[in-house]
Amino acid sequence: MIKPFDFYFDFISPYSFLAHKEIIKIERKNSIKIKYKPILLGGLHNLHGIKAPAFIPAKAKHMIRDCKLIAEKNRIKFKFNSYFPIKSLNLMRGVFVAEEDNYKSNYIDSIFNSIWQDGLNMNDENVVQKVLKNLNINPKTFYLRSASSSIKDTLRKKTNEAYEKGIFGAPSFVSNNKIFWGQDRLEFAIIESSK
Repeated sequence: MIKPFDFYFDFISPYSFLAHKEIIKIERKNSIKIKYKPILLGGLHNLHGIKAPAFIPAKAKHMIRDCKLIAEKNRIKFKFNSYFPIKSLNLMRGVFVAEEDNYKSNYIDSIFNSIWQDGLNMNDENVVQKVLKNLNINPKTFYLRSASSSIKDTLRKKTNEAYEKGIFGAPSFVSNNKIFWGQDRLEFAIIESSK
């Protein structure tokens, strides 16, 4: 039996999106809820003093192809976003607003889909507002709440906690206090959670 485990993610990460889509399948099949842990990936990288593969041209070229291969293998609709990199700070803060109002799952899925399936420019505030309205979220209220000091502090705190655990990238999974980094390590997190 699979027990719930932690999934550290940021919307900016296409590999987090691919892991998210696989997690949805796992949750349905096993009637469980994986614990989504939002972090700010750029902040996490800064804490570790590392550069993301997406910003190293040779790696970025292969990353796009790699994501497409994984998506095809797992039958996931995927489109590398032409507006990449997406500034995810406000979107990630929004996860905590969504959590307070009990629409976290819908929010996460919708934002991931908007970026990595629909290819929307989520750096454009007007586009984000349309996505929020489609979720029946009042954009003005949403922005005010996500800009509050308590929400800002929460995202910073969660990112720092991830750093202190030794997490350095997204997606990462923590199962039985063991860290598994990368979308292709999801199966190992599942095996560990079954022990």
